[in-house]
Amino acid sequence: MRLGAPVYGSWSDPADWVAAVRAKGYRAAYCPVGPEADDATVRAFARAAEEADLAIAEVGVWNNLLAADAEERERNIAACIAKLDLAERIGARCCVNIAGTRSAVWDGPDPSNYDPETFDAIVETTRRIVDAVKPKRTFYTLEPMPWMLPDSPDSYLELLRAVDRPSFAVHLDPVNMVNSPPKFLRNAEFLRECFSNLGPWVKSIHAKDMVLGTKLTVHLDEARPGLGGIDYRAFLTCAAELGDVPFLLEHLPSEVDYDAAASYVRSVAAEVGVEL
Repeated sequence: MRLGAPVYGSWSDPADWVAAVRAKGYRAAYCPVGPEADDATVRAFARAAEEADLAIAEVGVWNNLLAADAEERERNIAACIAKLDLAERIGARCCVNIAGTRSAVWDGPDPSNYDPETFDAIVETTRRIVDAVKPKRTFYTLEPMPWMLPDSPDSYLELLRAVDRPSFAVHLDPVNMVNSPPKFLRNAEFLRECFSNLGPWVKSIHAKDMVLGTKLTVHLDEARPGLGGIDYRAFLTCAAELGDVPFLLEHLPSEVDYDAAASYVRSVAAEVGVEL
């Protein structure tokens, strides 16, 4: 398993980027360039990562592939195709986006997110993106979300079967699927379910923590690893069974917070005998 996190800065020199990642002790990293980068630049960063034994874990997209406005939807799909192409060129483990929502908010909840027609639209759009690039060494993946598909291991498996493309795989963010108090309070059990059901397809993992509030009705909030109730002993033990998979910290407000999160993850990994 390879711990990684954002490294602060903008990178034109691959050697500087490698040095910054290594200085933090990470063996995985987010993609350091955008799809506008020319082939020579992409090759230089890919070569630097390979020589330094760094995994470029993922290329993130983060737009709404089911936007109601047709022109916006087409722009978003085109951007996703470009990012998947970048992931293929640079040798990232995966390209990741959300599946899309019927909400006016690009990543928001909506009752229609669970309609059969929405499931079919996700399948069609995912196939279109994958077929446009036909990746050979990377994978297109969807990040689970609390209120859109996929929102559980079972719904992700259903999408894998329906899309039916070998280069469509899993980006695992189990905390995003902890969308009820029972899942939170028994999250070690839920983590084991996630990895048991989805493990063979997982290409990258997002790692964070969660706090269950006591004010009615239900408040589940993200937290820095170590400051919530997610069972990191179970999380790391399950993730380690997958072998050489990136384990990425995210959504923290500062470099200091990332350093503290990494320190906590490393301390738990040492307790359970997991190598990062």
